[in-house]
Amino acid sequence: MNAFARTADALAVAPLLNCLLREAADAAGEPSAGRAVHRLRTGGRLLRVRTGHRPSAPELWTGDTWQPLDHAALVALAAREMGAATGRPNAALVAEMAAGRTAVEALLAARARAAPPDDLWLRSEQALVMGHPFHPAPKARTGGGPPDVWLRYAPEAYARFPLVLLGVREDAVAGDGDTRALDTLGQAPPGYRLLPVHPWQFDLTRHLPAVRAAFAEGRLVRLGVTPWEARATSSVRTVHVPSAPERPDLFLKFSLDVQITNDIRRIRRHELRDVRRTDPPVTAAFRAMGGPAAWLSERGHRTVRGLEETFPVLVRDGLDGHLLPGATAVLGAALPEGFDGNPLDRVADPLSWWTAYLDSVVPPVLEAYARHGVAVECHLQNTLVAVDADGVPVQAVFRDTEGAKVVPGTPRETARRRLVYCLVVNNLTEIAGALAHRFPGAADELWPVARREFERYDKERGLPGTEELLAAPTVPAKANLLSRWIDADGTDPRYLPVPNPLALKGAAGQAS
Repeated sequence: MNAFARTADALAVAPLLNCLLREAADAAGEPSAGRAVHRLRTGGRLLRVRTGHRPSAPELWTGDTWQPLDHAALVALAAREMGAATGRPNAALVAEMAAGRTAVEALLAARARAAPPDDLWLRSEQALVMGHPFHPAPKARTGGGPPDVWLRYAPEAYARFPLVLLGVREDAVAGDGDTRALDTLGQAPPGYRLLPVHPWQFDLTRHLPAVRAAFAEGRLVRLGVTPWEARATSSVRTVHVPSAPERPDLFLKFSLDVQITNDIRRIRRHELRDVRRTDPPVTAAFRAMGGPAAWLSERGHRTVRGLEETFPVLVRDGLDGHLLPGATAVLGAALPEGFDGNPLDRVADPLSWWTAYLDSVVPPVLEAYARHGVAVECHLQNTLVAVDADGVPVQAVFRDTEGAKVVPGTPRETARRRLVYCLVVNNLTEIAGALAHRFPGAADELWPVARREFERYDKERGLPGTEELLAAPTVPAKANLLSRWIDADGTDPRYLPVPNPLALKGAAGQAS
């Protein structure tokens, strides 16, 4: 096994192992000598792992000895457990888990051949080689072709590429909101409007009968490609368009008929409608706060009648005009994963840095929900953290209207569950874990500090629901392995309760 293969195996093991331990196992005694033993709930077998921010080196007790498990063996174990627990097989997910590990190896090899970007923010966007730390196959690209096809569009491979430019006959244009920025990306012929398309999506769909008919009828014409290159961001289907004299920078989000994590990333018609209902109140909520937190508004979309879900493009604010002077944005998800220039590499006082992170991220999220009925999907891939020259957080920038929930359009309990999961489990727990791994001596103080900060926000702002959150013994966590195993709709995943770190006995005692 070469170095890329060994690293890929370890990177693919970690998120699957996280899923298995969270969703299908219980602790069997206290950790000892850097190892922890868990008992699988259905089969009753013992699984031993090396402890740390990311559990690793899984071993299965055979009755005589501990047998090391590589990724393929761990997939087989997960399949047995989930099959027994649910009473159903899922060969497609088993194949997807194997394909995800192959994808990681391909990404590692591609990164070794390419030069990372100079821009610190873009390096962070393109750093997620492992990906979602609690997903069974975070890097699979199901339906997207072999690696030699999709690597050219992969953010993890430092991809940048021209966009395909189409002209849409004016009577075939559909859309809503402010899409004027699209008209600065090229020149459409008379009677047509400009429509940029992700080249991967164009290659995947150009031969569909409906697409071929649109070109044959003149509703669509191909205009070539942009003379400049868009940069792939962490979500894969969203690209960054650098600024130009005629416009500030912007993000464009496209449909992509590829399954990534829990969904085929096609923008549905109802999602286009929902964005136009959801984005205005979210934008208004952040405007009312008066900063420093910012929201990247999705101000409009443009698509083709009859091909609304195939070639839609959402126009999202860029970073220009949203960051504090002198601040540099980095992707939240990249902080625990690591990248060249990671602000965590410069931390000297972990509690001070953690306090600054909490002060940047938590108040605007709580304020938006408590004051404005807006639940921002503040998981780490939707959270940009702006840091000062010393690498200390000074601002949070949030994005992605698709995941935001607005009350009363969304039931309050549904919105709250999603908010608590994103903020506490996905966001804060991951950052705290990364800090604890780097600074084990400060590990026991991180959540008491967080609890005190939540209490301070509540005291200063009177935010309803904060006291309830701090008192809750558990918080909801997404069960991605189970959700995928039973083919739950990506918009309706299964959750399970996990201990609330903000309500830990030690945290509560020190907070008082």
